[in-house]
Amino acid sequence: MGEQREEKNPKKRICMGLLAHVDAGKTTFSEQLLYHTHSIQKLGRVDHKNSFLDTHEIERNRGITIFSDQAVFQYQNSEYYLIDTPGHIDFSAEMERVLQVLDYAVILISCVEGIQGHTQTIWNLLRKHQIPTFFFFNKIDRTGADVFRVLSEVRQKLTPNICYVTGNLSGKEMSQALAEEIAQQNDILLEEYLTNGYQPDIWLQTAKQAILDGELFPCMSGSALQDIGIQEFLESFDLLTDTTYHTVEQQPFAGRVYKVRHDGQNNRIVYIKVLQGQLRVKNFVDTFSNNQITTEKINEIRIYNGTKYHQVTMVSSGNICAVTGLSTVKPGDSIGKQLKQTVCEAVPMLTSKVLYPTEIHPKTMLKYLQILEDEEPMLEVSWSELFQEIQVKIMGKMQLEILQEVILERFGIQVCFGECRILYRETIVSPIYGYGHFEPLRHYAEVHLHLSPAKRGSGIQFQSHCSTDILGQQIQNLIRTHVFEKQHKGILLGMPLTDVMITLLNGRAHIKHTEGGDFREAVYRAIRQGLEQADNLILEPYYRFEIEVNSNDMGKVLSDIQKRHGCFEPPMIVGERAIIIGRGPVACLMDYPADLIHLTRGTGMIQLSFDGYESCYNPEEVIEQIGYDKVRDLENVSDSVFCSHGSGFVVKWQQVEDYLHCEKVAFEG
Repeated sequence: MGEQREEKNPKKRICMGLLAHVDAGKTTFSEQLLYHTHSIQKLGRVDHKNSFLDTHEIERNRGITIFSDQAVFQYQNSEYYLIDTPGHIDFSAEMERVLQVLDYAVILISCVEGIQGHTQTIWNLLRKHQIPTFFFFNKIDRTGADVFRVLSEVRQKLTPNICYVTGNLSGKEMSQALAEEIAQQNDILLEEYLTNGYQPDIWLQTAKQAILDGELFPCMSGSALQDIGIQEFLESFDLLTDTTYHTVEQQPFAGRVYKVRHDGQNNRIVYIKVLQGQLRVKNFVDTFSNNQITTEKINEIRIYNGTKYHQVTMVSSGNICAVTGLSTVKPGDSIGKQLKQTVCEAVPMLTSKVLYPTEIHPKTMLKYLQILEDEEPMLEVSWSELFQEIQVKIMGKMQLEILQEVILERFGIQVCFGECRILYRETIVSPIYGYGHFEPLRHYAEVHLHLSPAKRGSGIQFQSHCSTDILGQQIQNLIRTHVFEKQHKGILLGMPLTDVMITLLNGRAHIKHTEGGDFREAVYRAIRQGLEQADNLILEPYYRFEIEVNSNDMGKVLSDIQKRHGCFEPPMIVGERAIIIGRGPVACLMDYPADLIHLTRGTGMIQLSFDGYESCYNPEEVIEQIGYDKVRDLENVSDSVFCSHGSGFVVKWQQVEDYLHCEKVAFEG
């Protein structure tokens, strides 16, 4: 840690993220970038356990990146923030949260293995977030490396709009071949080329804009381990990139949270990207989290470089920094000017119970786990009254292994985990009305909702078709908050409700007796009452898989996939190998990698990636296995409470419509 100071104003600030399938060489590549820019004096190596960014003991022992860490380097009077992201599917949520603060992304692809399963997932996410992207084809020194095969794969599987940059762009000059290749992808540039020939300034500006617009993706190649092509990459990347943060420095401050950690003194450290304006120590800022605005003070601003940091008094647009003083925000939230909240596509697919020493009180264990949940929101730590156990949600079994090591390291507690259970979800098949009324003595609220199926993967959505003459805007905002403040459960399994549009139609408050919590009760009961009448559907998570086996093993594998309720595209035969791409239920495929190794005598390879939720193939069996009793779930009740002769009484959900105070409103939407 150094003295406090204000950051200098560089020519440009760029946050670049390194992304790849596991073992493509990201960490080695980042070491070379830092070494070439004199940010580190000695090259580290993953296998030597001394790399600059993989500093955590767990990462070094396993030789993979698990936590996204950042480094800062200067190049050509520009300031770069480099973020190395995890490559394993189990930590894809950590990777995805980084995307929301990137200016540019660099995808590394091994020239030996080529495009792998997680590469496709990364590409799809980058295109969804519209992040300008470069490719670096790594490991050209390895036996079996083929740059032109990888170029062909990228054109076929990802995008045809690529240009292969060889050498460097010294003095802004491109080779004739590269100039022609870029011109062929731009009609205006092609006409200019045919008329006046290659003009460096025009080509450079056009290429920069095409990269920003997602219309051109430069590709370079080399070997990070052997320091081949790294300097050329740096020169080309610096020349072909640009940002405009200097134009928004005087605008109101706005920032995005992308990570939360706790330091050795248990200070809560919030990592943010400054998107516009400036932020100073002791500033009071509005934070927007869980649909609520809170004002908090910035106590400290840090600029991290690996594990070390220095304090600064002010940061400007384009800076990546960490602050103390914010207690409520989580990754994806906005600070300052309210921004649209981001939704992570990666979702937990499994749940497991935590087995901890009996001498530790459940509340103590919950407190420790909630600290980890603060850093990794996907864990969704909870206490199950039904099973009398602490549960966590995860992406895969490796995440449990890492969690076990982290708990031992951070809190000195040896834990184990129970058998992984599939994290199902529930939705509805057709529209339905839901009514909720809450009127014990001196309380009053009634809510009428319309529940309708929404697009798969859209989650819970809310809209209002209720006049503010009936329910004021403040109450409608309160109802919206109650819709989103908890995870509503379905009635078949007690699993999270998803893919439902909830529309507010009608309601009533009492000028004297309505209090804040009354509408919470009415909303919860209205949603639940609607589900009781609905045609409910169980959803289960699916994997997308890519399997590569010897051709003579293909028949056995295809038969296996069908037995596991999967489907696949026509296999592709490449030499003596067969490539099978398809999808299937996580429940049937999560243990298949080990089975495939046994089936193919160690020659088969499989890549799995999350591929959304689909209808459960065995709902009756799952309902029986989980044994959810909706009547015993007292936190999710379907009945309403009405008042008569000064006392409240419960009305079963089947009869609620007969007792309603508001007129029922028909809705088609």
